[in-house]
Amino acid sequence: MNEITVADLSALPAPVVIDVREPFEYADGHIAGVAHIPLGDLVQRFGEVPRQGPVYLVCAVGGRSAQATAFLADQGVDAVNVTGGMTSWRQAGLPIERKA
Repeated sequence: MNEITVADLSALPAPVVIDVREPFEYADGHIAGVAHIPLGDLVQRFGEVPRQGPVYLVCAVGGRSAQATAFLADQGVDAVNVTGGMTSWRQAGLPIERKA
């Protein structure tokens, strides 16, 4: 499985990121500009997933995003799991956005 750290992700110029956490988790804080597709909706909303270039998947600590990464990779998407998820993102002091 392809993986990336939050530090490496934050250094990318314009990564395509999908947050697969539940809506209440997303509302509590997420990476600015990310798409939000909860893991339970990913199969039904597969058509919304970009097919060009890598797609980075993030959740709270990396478990759900690993499942999403595996599913998308099986569908031929260049999917990359963000290790440590939003927990690592916050611990690194990286900026978050809250849904109003």
